[in-house]
Amino acid sequence: MAKTEERPGGKGQVEPEERVSFLETEPEVKTSENPRFHPIKRLLHLWHYREILVNLTRKEVKVKYTSSILGSAWSMLNPLMYLLVFTFVFEVVLKSGVPNFPIYLLSGLLAWNLFSGALTLSARSVVDNANLVKKVYFPREILPLASVGATTFDFLLQGVVLLVFMVIQTYFSYLGWNLLLLPLSMIALLLFSIALSLWVGALNVKYRDTQHLLNLALLTWFWLTPIVYPMGFVEKEFLHTRFGETGLIAYLILNPMATIIAGFQRALYGVVFPYSKALAQNPSAPTHRAHILLNVSIVELAGLLGISIVISLLAILVFWRSFFRQAGDFAEEL
Repeated sequence: MAKTEERPGGKGQVEPEERVSFLETEPEVKTSENPRFHPIKRLLHLWHYREILVNLTRKEVKVKYTSSILGSAWSMLNPLMYLLVFTFVFEVVLKSGVPNFPIYLLSGLLAWNLFSGALTLSARSVVDNANLVKKVYFPREILPLASVGATTFDFLLQGVVLLVFMVIQTYFSYLGWNLLLLPLSMIALLLFSIALSLWVGALNVKYRDTQHLLNLALLTWFWLTPIVYPMGFVEKEFLHTRFGETGLIAYLILNPMATIIAGFQRALYGVVFPYSKALAQNPSAPTHRAHILLNVSIVELAGLLGISIVISLLAILVFWRSFFRQAGDFAEEL
């Protein structure tokens, strides 16, 4: 016969099975968010807090230029300094022979600056706003998104520098239908930046070495992407290996930034086989008709950009889900 046990206070008795359930405790829940991630509902939730996103983006821009005499003009000086250095190296020292080198360089460099700047800011976005995270509720994704928004503002300012060079050299006549690739390239760039920003933003909360490793990774990535040297050189090297065109396509898919940069270069630099007086002086030189940009049609490049957009959207879903699951623990880890 099973024994019974009195409840505290001596009233009533508890059966053994009931006693087990009575002693069990609920598992600890560390997050205040809905435990299940629904992308559409979450997107609507972010839209509800859009004013906070705008205000945090504005704050990121203001903080960057606080107590600065030149203010936002520093954003335009940044690409000018890069331009001076790389023009000296690749035009004076190495003599790359790329016509209109400032336009070629800036067409890819501005896109890279947005990408690297967004990741660098996003890696610190949650940590730098620790007090806000601990005291106020809002969707935490807003923090890395605000970083992307702030760097997009810098991108627009830096675009003025490129526009000035294009006006001076009356370069717009070279572009034509290539300009249609600009919005597609911009969408791909923003989506890919958002995806990795969500990843590094959450990762840096748990592992503070992330922001330091990120700087090394971006430096390596920069030189693995044809920005200061021609994409045509990379294409030529792949086509002369046993991997051929398949290897080139694999490279463009595995390195979405290479495809995105190629899209910006085609949209803003435009000419795959630009005429160069320096090269024309030596018609027998093997580089006389060497292509500077990726030697594909506009439709083919649009298709590659479409693949990059699909990859970016999948990456957003993966890293957004991961960010969402970790967001509830941010206050405890900061």
